[in-house]
Amino acid sequence: MELIDVLDENGKVTGRVEDRKTIHEQGLWHTHVGVWIMNKNGELLFQKRAATKQSNPNMWSRTGGHADSGETPLQAIQRETAEEIGVEIPLEKFELINVSKFEKTNDETQKTARDFTYSYFSIVDYKLDDYTMQEEEVSELKYISIEDMKKAKENDDRNYTFAKWDKSNFDYIVGILEKKREELAN
Repeated sequence: MELIDVLDENGKVTGRVEDRKTIHEQGLWHTHVGVWIMNKNGELLFQKRAATKQSNPNMWSRTGGHADSGETPLQAIQRETAEEIGVEIPLEKFELINVSKFEKTNDETQKTARDFTYSYFSIVDYKLDDYTMQEEEVSELKYISIEDMKKAKENDDRNYTFAKWDKSNFDYIVGILEKKREELAN
């Protein structure tokens, strides 16, 4: 059973621990992590979520997940990366680029998701064959360019989880990724 620390509305650990199902059913604040993995060509790694996933099945997303109870966000993203795509990126290779407070009510279920998302960035020298997918989580991997990301957002391509993001958040993250790609090229 996956146990998660409950946070307060300011992102501080409350001391309460709940299972993942309770966290989501009660709309409790918790920590979510994600990483933008860029290869030496300036392309970003996306993973297709397994068809059996409860949220966003069969959609392309970055690697990420929940922080387990007692984990720091940095430890959580390293663990999630190792579990989902089979590579252990050293902690010092993860750069925190954004922390956002997320609160959204699902129109269908009327349940509210609440989390603090820690977004990381990492440059790797892996080819697609270097990864090992966790089949319960991931069905495919691919690298795409930032330009292809922008096109998918413009076309409201719902095969990508970022197509659901509001434009200001998307543009902010893309701006950071473009700067990282420029730094890589220099």
